[in-house]
Amino acid sequence: MPSWFDIGINLPDKRLPFDQIVPNAIENDVTGMLLIGSHVEQSKQALELTSSGLATLVASAGVHPHNAKDVADGYLLQLEQLAKHAKVVAIGECGLDFNRNFSPANVQLRVFEEQLELATQVNLPVYLHERDAFEQQISLLKKYQSRLTGGVVHCFTGTREQANAYLELGFYIGVTGWVCDPKRGDQLRDALADIPLDKLLLETDSPYLFPKTLKSKSRNNQPANLPHIAKTVADIKDVELQYLKQSCWRNTIRFFDLDLSSEV
Repeated sequence: MPSWFDIGINLPDKRLPFDQIVPNAIENDVTGMLLIGSHVEQSKQALELTSSGLATLVASAGVHPHNAKDVADGYLLQLEQLAKHAKVVAIGECGLDFNRNFSPANVQLRVFEEQLELATQVNLPVYLHERDAFEQQISLLKKYQSRLTGGVVHCFTGTREQANAYLELGFYIGVTGWVCDPKRGDQLRDALADIPLDKLLLETDSPYLFPKTLKSKSRNNQPANLPHIAKTVADIKDVELQYLKQSCWRNTIRFFDLDLSSEV
């Protein structure tokens, strides 16, 4: 039976004790999780965690734009080697972030394009990050679209117009607890109207983006909170929660090309 699949968890992270977080997720019907790679070493660590057997765990391998300035010679070869593992299902988290500019813009652009090229070579979809760099990002994605397996816009917070631009490329949209934020989530809630159910994926981006409408002593987000986010999305989309669950499960399996025949 379909359950919830959280397509975005930042593990390993000291705020998320693995031996507690995963069982708690399973108890809340979140049996699938993607561990995000944000630099080479963290991508390796995420991949190692997928072998725990505690749940259906997969990983991405990539370099976040914040970390673009820190890449070393040979980083692409290391990502390519990681991508050969069956549990690595996407290249990223990659993209552009001109909001904080932790890495110079020109370096971000180079490292992003290198990862787009890598994704075409290893035949994996891209796992995308974007903040205040939409025009530059969409331009690069259009350049590589015909050669890419696909893409998911991780933690989308943009406008209807931006959502439709990604959808026109055939990409999926990842929605987080940002949708639960009464003040900052208006734009995303409006964009949800144009995101078809067959292009929608759900994620927590744990330990970040704790849902504002959820009461808890801890403000560290975790995969167990995904059903709360899903209920908000179902209400906005005016669909039954079980139907949303089935749809998002199918989307996740299809997009990441997962074979769960032998999984938990």
